[in-house]
Amino acid sequence: MSTPADGADRRRSLLGRVLAVAGAVVVVDQVTKSLALSALRDGPIHLLWTLRLNLTFNSGLAFSQGRGMTGLITIAAVALVAGLLWWARQVTTPGLAAAMGLILGGACGNLADRLVRGHGGAVVDFVDLQWWPIFNVADAALSCGAVLVVVLSWSKR
Repeated sequence: MSTPADGADRRRSLLGRVLAVAGAVVVVDQVTKSLALSALRDGPIHLLWTLRLNLTFNSGLAFSQGRGMTGLITIAAVALVAGLLWWARQVTTPGLAAAMGLILGGACGNLADRLVRGHGGAVVDFVDLQWWPIFNVADAALSCGAVLVVVLSWSKR
């Protein structure tokens, strides 16, 4: 028989998982962006087929939408992170905790660029497939987390 304390312990454990995944995403994102800033200042590096590393700075949203609205985007990102933290407290499964961690980590990674890096609020992007908009680890984590939330919500039906 489970007790209310067991439920609280489970929620804390799931929130811990959200925060651990988010923290890992932020670390990997920020390290790869620092490496990109150092290694790509002289130009792109071709890796394989259409994959290359190509340093760009995105002052807008995904796919470079909203350029010139950096201040508003930053305020919205802070509100998004606050909302994600509130929502993360209500996660009920390990899979959803991982998905929320990916989304939260991606949002925090890009927000860190806007607030801390000296690029006028722009986000560092560097993964260039040449047939898709240039992105970074935070963008990939956000996208994967969002897809995972959708898949998990379908599997509950």
